[in-house]
Amino acid sequence: MKIPTVHGIIERRMLINYIVEPKFVEKILPKPFKPKLYNGKAIVEICLIRLKNIKPKGFPYFTGINSENGAHRIAVEWDENGEMKEGVYIPRRDTNLRLNSLIGGRIFSGRHYYAKFNVKEENHNYHLDFKSSDNTTIEIDAKLVSEFSSNSIFKSIDNVSDFFEKGSVGYSPNGNCFEGLKLETYHWEIKPLEVSNVKSSFFDNRNIFPEGSIQFDNAVLMENIEHEWKSLRSIKQSL
Repeated sequence: MKIPTVHGIIERRMLINYIVEPKFVEKILPKPFKPKLYNGKAIVEICLIRLKNIKPKGFPYFTGINSENGAHRIAVEWDENGEMKEGVYIPRRDTNLRLNSLIGGRIFSGRHYYAKFNVKEENHNYHLDFKSSDNTTIEIDAKLVSEFSSNSIFKSIDNVSDFFEKGSVGYSPNGNCFEGLKLETYHWEIKPLEVSNVKSSFFDNRNIFPEGSIQFDNAVLMENIEHEWKSLRSIKQSL
């Protein structure tokens, strides 16, 4: 279903990134998607985003809505008419906006699970946890820092920025197709986060990601980014 262009503010967006052995990501990716690799590793992430004044482009600001949202995402590539595309595949989305959980695909693409979020932000310290309607849970504690982690596979914040800015297209499952959205930001800036605690019942599921196959790599922060979400042509699931 094609949705109208949506405009608003990304008030806060945390990207919590993991590296994974590619063969385990391949098992959970539907066709036509395949893992986009960085230094031989698949990249998966949790995106925790607070949206402000979200509304169809051109509508007055008082019509906008605010929400806390979480998404589990996988960096992917796929062939489209002989051209290699890149972006993210989003196997699940969670939101505290009941409207979106009830009519997923009308505001943002794909099914959304309703979740209760607990958020605390003070002096550049961040705590966020949520529990969704199907008992999926996430928990993170992080603080804003000036230096990017030297232990990351990406080596520099510029490398992380470039990797994810190129992956601004996302596809979510809905029935027998994948609905697409493209994020267009009015400016792009990320800052490093130091993470002291992170848990995800999805990425911690050892039936999907066996012990030693996945590890946390880095986290970054975006704040107060004016943006638009634009609907893309749906991709039919390949057999």
